[in-house]
Amino acid sequence: MASKRFFRTITLAVGTLATLASLGVASPAYADMTLLNVSYDVTRELYQAINPAFSAYWKKTTGETITVRQSHGGSSPQAASVSQGLQADVVTMNQSSDIDMLVQRGGLVDKNWRQAFPDGASPYTTTMVFLVRKGNPKHIKDWDDLTKPGVGVIIPNPKTSGNGRYSYLAAWGWRVQHGGTDAQAQQFVTQLLKNVPVLDTGGRGATTSFAQRDLGDVLVTFENEVALIQQEFGADKFQAVYPSSSLLAEPPVAVVTKYAEMHKTQREAKGYLDFLYSPEGQAIIAQHHLRPRDPKVMQQFASTFPPIKTFTVDEVFGSWDKATKSAFADGGTYDQALMAAHK
Repeated sequence: MASKRFFRTITLAVGTLATLASLGVASPAYADMTLLNVSYDVTRELYQAINPAFSAYWKKTTGETITVRQSHGGSSPQAASVSQGLQADVVTMNQSSDIDMLVQRGGLVDKNWRQAFPDGASPYTTTMVFLVRKGNPKHIKDWDDLTKPGVGVIIPNPKTSGNGRYSYLAAWGWRVQHGGTDAQAQQFVTQLLKNVPVLDTGGRGATTSFAQRDLGDVLVTFENEVALIQQEFGADKFQAVYPSSSLLAEPPVAVVTKYAEMHKTQREAKGYLDFLYSPEGQAIIAQHHLRPRDPKVMQQFASTFPPIKTFTVDEVFGSWDKATKSAFADGGTYDQALMAAHK
């Protein structure tokens, strides 16, 4: 009997839908919508807060139920996974070159993705700072201190991690910004790499090496990661050091057009990324120690963001594309510096 009632219910439901369609009445959605956000290592906590807030907002404004799943790893490997078939609806990366790669490989992302959202499709900024052990026993104050003998520096591998790329480019850029030539910058990063005992594949792995395995004297990482480590492990164990200047990071976001169209989630994917720019989204971003774009929200949280002079990839290298090719291509300046550091 239960089986007959089940099939009768299905028949009635189908009939009802057919009737509604014949009358031109939109039928209600019977299946919940799901989005996949493929992101980089150190945004886990951010999107664990953003996702339920967005779901609540979407339910309130549209009446639709939506769930957002998240995936994290090194920024470039994550982008590579999407290019190889990981069907992300949106990507939230830490460098524009990773999204450009998705444009170039199969047109997964629209070529005009930077114009799809405000601020070059970058809803927040951050920068590279230092985390040292309490009391700063090695007296680390600026980038040149990272090249001194006996100072252990923890950064992730620039070949596999956006965090590592920012760290490398920040060190190079700092030397150039202080009057150094490219040759002097090359020597500078070589000396820094001599002090790196291990190259983890991602930013979170580098954090584990420094904070849990007690490797090194200083961790170079994003400003928001420094704050998270202090919260997790206690401010009595570590302290933040802000260098005289550092590289501005403008993590970009994009709809993965090809997969969103396949999943029929274009509207929801755009709505999700739009939410990052809303006052609510910007406040959540600030609470997770990423610098919001909204001036009012930034003013509200100004006390949590020490002032720091920043320079951009474009200013030092011309563009992310040029920086990636000159520094991280096989045989580039990073490979040369690493080889020289371990002679």
